[in-house]
Amino acid sequence: MRRITRRTALAVTAGAVAAPAVSTATAAAADTTTATSEGRSERRSEGLQAASGLNPVLRTDLVTRVTPRNNWLVTAVALQYSHRIDLRGVVIPPSAFQVKATVGGQTAARTVTRVYTNTTAEVDDRAHPGRPGNRLIIELDPNDSNARAAGTDPLPLDRAYSVRQVADVRTAKGEPVLKSGPFASRNDDVITPVVDDFTAGSFTDSAGFELDFRLYQPEGFVRNPQTRKRYPLVVTLHGGGEVADNNMTQLTSNRIAVTFAKPERQRRDPAFVLSPQIPLPRPMDGPDGTDWTDAKVQAALTELIDTFVSEHSRNVDTARLYLVGLSSGGRGIYSLLAKQPEVFAAALPTAGWGDPATMDRITHIPMWADHSVDDPVVPYREGRFGKPGTWTLMNALETAGAQVTRGEWANDLPKTQFEARSRALLRQARATRSHVLFTSYTAGTTPVNPHLSWAQTYENDVVVDWLFEQSR
Repeated sequence: MRRITRRTALAVTAGAVAAPAVSTATAAAADTTTATSEGRSERRSEGLQAASGLNPVLRTDLVTRVTPRNNWLVTAVALQYSHRIDLRGVVIPPSAFQVKATVGGQTAARTVTRVYTNTTAEVDDRAHPGRPGNRLIIELDPNDSNARAAGTDPLPLDRAYSVRQVADVRTAKGEPVLKSGPFASRNDDVITPVVDDFTAGSFTDSAGFELDFRLYQPEGFVRNPQTRKRYPLVVTLHGGGEVADNNMTQLTSNRIAVTFAKPERQRRDPAFVLSPQIPLPRPMDGPDGTDWTDAKVQAALTELIDTFVSEHSRNVDTARLYLVGLSSGGRGIYSLLAKQPEVFAAALPTAGWGDPATMDRITHIPMWADHSVDDPVVPYREGRFGKPGTWTLMNALETAGAQVTRGEWANDLPKTQFEARSRALLRQARATRSHVLFTSYTAGTTPVNPHLSWAQTYENDVVVDWLFEQSR
């Protein structure tokens, strides 16, 4: 995991997008060293007890996760000890640790689900974790009512969690290997894998309109900014719920951005990922000019993309610019493609809507659209603001001459079955030389809310692989 906890902010004006000059590895190492020494001093000063000695916990971090359906959650606490811990063969009862969260002025317990050692402050998803190290990972129930790390905006989690060991951890023979104590440790920091690898920036266009953004830069570029290697650029367009001034929730409300930046994807398809955020107050220029189709927003977005590509002309593969958007971001895709039909190599619009009259301009662009049949927010056929939904747009594309390959299945299928259906649809499309695919999700099968069509989209390796295969 690559982390820059103290990032170089990117203040960008029209015509200039600057990449951070700092080495990621150097910055991360420096931050870790500083934070650890500060944490050690603080933990020891707080842990001094006349009768009990020093608190063995040097540092406490919250570990959060951006999930497909439940947004941004605090999923674990990582304790850093002053010594290496080897608990192989020892069963650590979750009841040995007590975790409390103070969120929104309310203090309540979190449910501990399992505890194990590790060498880093990371959750280990293996069935039987427990790598000896100086970290103790305390996993928490993601279904707790107080598990969220954000509402409309990120929640203030600085020192919001306290952790106490309330019982000894013993071997099968009853020998204590990790003793309880009177100490309660509060979290020093919040770690969000993948999200922490994005740099924060701000862009001001030639008209003076400002768009905040987050930028992920591929590892090879970070290590060697002078490289001439070219990478694709993925531009993500968030939905209406992420219109805000926090420059964060476009990454954490769903997996539209982190999907393309996660390590396993970057190993296969290293790419730049650019994730702008529309500011408040929510813009609306006319009956359909909302969010990404607002004239000011769309002009700034277009200029941001053009400026970034120009400033990184040596490293951006202009034949592989991709648009990914959900809900009003899907609407933004249809609008932007129609206005710039020769710029983007492919697109993934989810739960979007648009103007059928413009579909004849984009029949040549590879696209994989998806939408829940029973979507109540952006109706599958009728859409919003007088502009129809995906089903109607796909019909318009066919009328204009595109061949659309369609499939329908449940949105709650297990990942293997979901991807198998996607793979079959892709085979069908390739057999007929179709480059437009449309997946409909059967009514009653999209968990949580039928509008959340995208929950499986960004977990679907078949779809993401297909996207990266496209080139102008």
